Amino acid sequence: MFELENKDMDAAKDQAFLEFLVKSIVDHPDDVIVDRKVDEMGVLLSLKVNPLDMGQIVGRQGSTAKAIRSLLRIVGVKNHARINLKIVEPEGSTRLPREAREE
Repeated sequence: MFELENKDMDAAKDQAFLEFLVKSIVDHPDDVIVDRKVDEMGVLLSLKVNPLDMGQIVGRQGSTAKAIRSLLRIVGVKNHARINLKIVEPEGSTRLPREAREE
């Protein structure tokens, strides 16, 4: 029973860390939503932010997103879990697909 409670506390740690980190970066912290799912591949944290904050989360050439993923990897190693981050693109986004951007 104690081990199960300990795992729940670890779950709260990675999700709370991501929420704190992202809310510190964005202009609309009230719109930050983090969903957590666990499967055989590890932990998947899905991040939803205000469409106006997407640029701040991704960063120039994805540098901010890479840094956030690196920090989550460290949190995961400390808690013996593999943590993956999915940044959910908001509806109505005007971002071009990768193929169109390369042309």
